[in-house]
Amino acid sequence: MKILNLKQLGFDETMRVVAEARSKDADVKAIVEPILQRVKKEGDSALFELAEKFDGVKLNKLLVSKREINEAYEEIDKELFEAIKRAKRNIENFHFKSFTSKNAVVETVPGVKVWREFRPIERVGLYVPGGKAAYFSTVLMLAVPAVLAGCEEIVMCTPCSREGKVNAAVLVAANLCGVKKIFKIGGAQAIAAMAYGTESIPKVYKIFGPGNQYVSTAKMMVYGEVDIDMPAGPSELMVVADNSANVKWIAADLLSQLEHGENSQAILVAFSAEFTEKVIAEMRLQKGSLSRLPLIEKSFERSFAIIVDNLQMAISVVNEYAPEHLEIVIRNSEKVLRKIVNVGSIFLGPYSSEPLGDYATGANHTLPTSGFAKMFSPLSVDSFGKMIQIQKVSKVGIENLRNDVEKMALAEGLDAHKNSITVRFYDK
Repeated sequence: MKILNLKQLGFDETMRVVAEARSKDADVKAIVEPILQRVKKEGDSALFELAEKFDGVKLNKLLVSKREINEAYEEIDKELFEAIKRAKRNIENFHFKSFTSKNAVVETVPGVKVWREFRPIERVGLYVPGGKAAYFSTVLMLAVPAVLAGCEEIVMCTPCSREGKVNAAVLVAANLCGVKKIFKIGGAQAIAAMAYGTESIPKVYKIFGPGNQYVSTAKMMVYGEVDIDMPAGPSELMVVADNSANVKWIAADLLSQLEHGENSQAILVAFSAEFTEKVIAEMRLQKGSLSRLPLIEKSFERSFAIIVDNLQMAISVVNEYAPEHLEIVIRNSEKVLRKIVNVGSIFLGPYSSEPLGDYATGANHTLPTSGFAKMFSPLSVDSFGKMIQIQKVSKVGIENLRNDVEKMALAEGLDAHKNSITVRFYDK
């Protein structure tokens, strides 16, 4: 983790250095493009060959069977099973209560009522990563809002082991949520399968879920053929902390994000060199005992501590970086909340550790990364549908609008438009 002093380096140069290290690898489009085309043309046969090539597994079927799901219930730790159920309830509670299925009716002029109503996307695809870890939590974050939205068909793709098995907790979480079509395929090829459809995997209308650079790139490349939720690539955490923060806690939170993968990034924004050095020293101490040390070492090198002079500088850094996750651990943290405009998910105060949101606060952990929080929102029930407009005009309403619409239609040279209004007053 490198230390950058914003006052010495300057704002623009500091952010440039951070951006260059932010999950930037060699261009993967050249690798992803032929994968997409193969799956589009060859269907299941391409999926079988690509699974063997990239994941080392020889499959003869893609759909997870009922027997495999039943076996997963036997394999899963009982305490973990109960924890998953409790987390599912929290996620359901938050998403259900924050969702609006119908907007208020607006009477724009007397006799003219306009409103919007939610409609679910009929067929959606969920991508659940499985390379570096088993992300059963992602199953909950994707499937719960999809079910609440009322999506008729939910397709899920996730990688399997070399033995052809999907993680038991992943299968149980999916089954608890009501996902019936689970396919054991991952990577860019899974995105292609859901985008184009194969003999086994249905073509969907929108694809959801995070993944590595290959998955994220594939999603961006199939956009237009299908919709996608957001660009959701390697994980990132920014922590704004003053000298009142607990050094051990801050170090632990930063490390928690780095274990996702070698492309993850953690950014500390602090107000003194002394505090910064203490946190980095504590991170070095703690990471030595962590099981995913090889991954952490690589992502640690992509990470930075930025020293700022004041809170306004810190806010500017946050809004320019637009982090996926942001912890604010300063005195009176709520006071800066309104000034933060570009972020996926915020964690306020010393006890709001980011991993709580990864699993069980109820907020969604599928968030925009790589600066896309400047224009994308976290996943929600709304993401799994669209709003349709409805307007109802009475006789009084058309009388109130008649003159304006007729004049506007004629001004645009659209006399048929005018006539469709006029005829209602003379053809009785």
